[in-house]
Amino acid sequence: MGDAVTAGAPAQGVLLDAPATATRRVAGAGVSQPVARVLLETAVPHLDRLFDYLVPPELDVAAAVGTRVVVRFGRQDLHGWVWERGDTTTHPGRLAPIRRVVSDLPVLNPETMRLVEAVAARTAGVRSDVIRLAVPARHATTERDERDRPAPAAPHWSPPPADAWAAYAGGPAFLQRLAAGQAPRAVWTALPGRPGLVATWTRLVADAARATLAGGRGVLVIVATTERAEAVAAALTDALDGEAVVTLSAEHGPARRYRAFLRALTGRARVVVGTRGAAFAPVHNPGLAVIWDDGDDRLDEPRAPYIHARTVLALRSGLSGAGLLIAGYSRSVEAQAYIEQGWATDLHAHRETMRAAVARVQVPGAPELEAEGPSGAARIPSLAHRALREALRRGPALVQVPRGGYAPLVACARCRTVARCPVCSGPLALGRDGTVTCRWCGRNTANWTCPECGHTRLRMVHVGTTRTAEELGRAFPGVPVVTSGAREDHGVIAGVDARPRLVIATPGAEPVADGGYWAVLLLDGAALSSRPDLGAASEAMRQWTNAAVLAHPDAAVVLLGRPHPVAAQALVRWDHAGFARRELAERAQLHLPPAWRAARLDGPRTRLEDLFEQARAAGFEALGPVAAPQHGGPTDSGAATSGAQPPNMRGLIRAPLARGRELAAFLQLQMREASVHREEPVRVELDPTVLW
Repeated sequence: MGDAVTAGAPAQGVLLDAPATATRRVAGAGVSQPVARVLLETAVPHLDRLFDYLVPPELDVAAAVGTRVVVRFGRQDLHGWVWERGDTTTHPGRLAPIRRVVSDLPVLNPETMRLVEAVAARTAGVRSDVIRLAVPARHATTERDERDRPAPAAPHWSPPPADAWAAYAGGPAFLQRLAAGQAPRAVWTALPGRPGLVATWTRLVADAARATLAGGRGVLVIVATTERAEAVAAALTDALDGEAVVTLSAEHGPARRYRAFLRALTGRARVVVGTRGAAFAPVHNPGLAVIWDDGDDRLDEPRAPYIHARTVLALRSGLSGAGLLIAGYSRSVEAQAYIEQGWATDLHAHRETMRAAVARVQVPGAPELEAEGPSGAARIPSLAHRALREALRRGPALVQVPRGGYAPLVACARCRTVARCPVCSGPLALGRDGTVTCRWCGRNTANWTCPECGHTRLRMVHVGTTRTAEELGRAFPGVPVVTSGAREDHGVIAGVDARPRLVIATPGAEPVADGGYWAVLLLDGAALSSRPDLGAASEAMRQWTNAAVLAHPDAAVVLLGRPHPVAAQALVRWDHAGFARRELAERAQLHLPPAWRAARLDGPRTRLEDLFEQARAAGFEALGPVAAPQHGGPTDSGAATSGAQPPNMRGLIRAPLARGRELAAFLQLQMREASVHREEPVRVELDPTVLW
């Protein structure tokens, strides 16, 4: 359907609900396929369809499939993508011509287009939102410099020996299948690298990449942060001397990001390392996709289409026949679900190797703490002080604290009511200088008064890294104390040397120590593992594990603070697969992801109630609606009656895995119909990590 160019003809966009008309052939002056079917660059659900436009003879070559164009839609010019070319149309009037080709370089190749459609279908989203993730913004100067450069001669690789992978059951077979051009899919629970015992995970990924390259196929590696992507790219460059390796990250800026994208698109780089958006990278003839530490929430896209990089790679593996390796020191429940479904195999270390490579984990129970006397009830009991004192004789010691800052949560000293901001009701935090600040709006609060009892003094409920460093600095005078975290003035520290020092860090900000830490303290275990969130214990397990692997094999790892007992015992046994299997079984009983498909909907009450009624009629489970949390905090139950504007409500629609595609199609249709009738929007997120 296209814009009319004659008076009285229907305008583009008018016939969205009109019945389909007969197909007719379009004659083009010297153009063999004069009809371009264009996908508009718009997030409006009911416009997520193809519109027909005429290809002028002067744009015949430039307007290739996969190029970005400008077209007239209604009374405005819109960008779009040439999705197909043909010689027929169902539009009854004359087709409006394409106005301009932004670039004649097809940046959407057929594989990416199929992936975009698959992701949109799975997430009940629109294709333009997916393309925004898949294709970086064009940088014209970079495109002119890069597009005509010849591809360098790719080095010829022979399959590597499987010796390094022999430490893992199924590892050598995985490598052999990659070298044979097959598409193995595996979930790998890695061990920390130990010289002479276990190779580092980057070395093993390099071997897998070499086996893939030996078969003439490309490699894609996805990690959570730009810093880690650059480090992995450097390691692969050293291991694959002569092979072009590029890093693709949105943090690198438009020019560098687009250059890396073009080098992958044109086949001049067969190995791509990047962050979550790089899961769509146009690697030529992909043979292996690797995602490291897939439980990290930074791999989950926070904007529409709200999809995890792991899911993108899984879809890509099925569409393109590429191998897939989901790897990490711990194991996510989602990865375990792939194993239980028979879709992926399990790569795990032999028991003897694991015992030699991993430090011993201790979780002091009530008898051990009671034996310490009064100090056993302290946040850092005397047994932990002894472990630190012994470690500092040999080298550095690590203390993991769940929260940054000084006192990130305070309460009334008399009645223990959590202190909140009088302006936005956000939680108050206490700084090192005694200032009280709201964690939501950032306002300083002076002369705070408890609304419950009228008391004016505050007490610390949660202790952060700054306060912990202050306490340990007094306990170990003369020992250097280093803090690492996003909230620190100096930010995250990458590494420390082997000299004795105390390192206080938040989860994910732990520096790597030369030779490993001689003690690792994991504080406030309940703060991580007992939160009322889906997957809280699994996330705690991941963060504890990532800290424990930094320890020397002969070091002590001590978990404190009343951690979740099941997660704590799994960490002691280093049984990540068993813990993930148990979590998956519990979620199956509760009808929660990944055992079931679930969609979280946020919107006005009337819209949600209507949607839930239709969902129940279609045989899906629907829960809610209830008032949604406001500003990331507790539910504002009084907002429904305080003003004319009703609050957003929240609910769930669930379906068994066998009906997952049906659920996504149902929601996609509902969103399109609501868009056509200009109804109030509803935010839909499938398989969310936060349910309420």
